[in-house]
Amino acid sequence: MQIQDWLMISATIISPIIAIQITRYLDNQKAITERKESIFKTLMATRAYTLSWRHVEALNNIDIEFSDNPTVISAWREYHDLLSDKNLSPEQWAIKRIDLLVNLLHCMATILKYDFDKTHIKKSSYSPIAHGEIDNQEDTIRKGLIELLNGTKAVPIKVLENTSS
Repeated sequence: MQIQDWLMISATIISPIIAIQITRYLDNQKAITERKESIFKTLMATRAYTLSWRHVEALNNIDIEFSDNPTVISAWREYHDLLSDKNLSPEQWAIKRIDLLVNLLHCMATILKYDFDKTHIKKSSYSPIAHGEIDNQEDTIRKGLIELLNGTKAVPIKVLENTSS
């Protein structure tokens, strides 16, 4: 056998192996991007509902899925640090929280090649007023029930006279 025969045999054997490895690599890269996009899309969809389980779960996945991106990790750490900061007034904390969340989402959008500026991220979410009212009512009911069960509040009872005779 001549050298070109050996080269042909080698190419015939090695080509499918290389093709499989390239396909695996591309599939892996696609899966990584899809997980990052899923986190970003969840955070964008829930940015007006930051207490939702989906939002919190997506935040907690940032360390895992964006570990290769120092810009996103830095923005996440800054936001995370604020979330547990009790030194600011509620008003200051709320303003800073929004700014840091917008910054985090903007960093993620840039990495994922979405063309969103910070103003768009901050101002374009939709949250019906009724949802806020329902949340407030549920919060009031929950707090009242806890006070009742803890014995710090009593059920008001009003005695009415029977006027039917």
